[in-house]
Amino acid sequence: PHFSIFPENSLHLIKGGKSVYNLLSDWVKNIWTKNYPICNDLRIVTCPFGVDSDRFTEIKPLSERNEIMIYYKSRSPQDLSFIQTFLNNNHKKYRLFSYQSRYDENEYISSLQNSRFCIWIDAHESQGFALQEALSCNVPLFVWNISSMADEYNSNYPRHFAATTTPYWDERCGEQFYTVNEFDSKFKLFLSKLDSYKPREYILENLSIAKCEERFIETVNNI
Repeated sequence: PHFSIFPENSLHLIKGGKSVYNLLSDWVKNIWTKNYPICNDLRIVTCPFGVDSDRFTEIKPLSERNEIMIYYKSRSPQDLSFIQTFLNNNHKKYRLFSYQSRYDENEYISSLQNSRFCIWIDAHESQGFALQEALSCNVPLFVWNISSMADEYNSNYPRHFAATTTPYWDERCGEQFYTVNEFDSKFKLFLSKLDSYKPREYILENLSIAKCEERFIETVNNI
């Protein structure tokens, strides 16, 4: 799935016959098939990787957790500053995990397992593995989503390339917003429903290793 970000001429080497190319989610497939003629006769499927739901698991109920997390990746520093200022002004302590600054996975898991929720500030994700690992730990997410690949900080992607932070998601996972103006109302809604979300349930039903194995086998059989 990471052969290239966009289609390249070397795809001619695998086109034709029974060759099938896998991408991780539908929004990526849409960009490839709608914008690149080289994909016209390339058979493309979308099949995600499974999340290790045994390693990324819940160890205590939400009521016994008292931490707040921020996850930050490839977005404007002003977006991060906005969230940090809000939490600081409301005297809320938080733990920041930055993709660019790197972090220890064991510390990430420990923090997830002790967090009541996580505020997610991210650009486009072909699958969003770290996000899904958070969901697997049963952490409700408040996601500052994007609508275009161009929303990645310091990128030069076309604005019309529609994208998302959350290619796999439903209402059990938390809440999402797109602009600063939405933040207050959406965050109040998120907090009011915090005890009702079931993010791990969503992962087990859709993105566990077993479920993705079933999906892969079904994909192969359909070919």
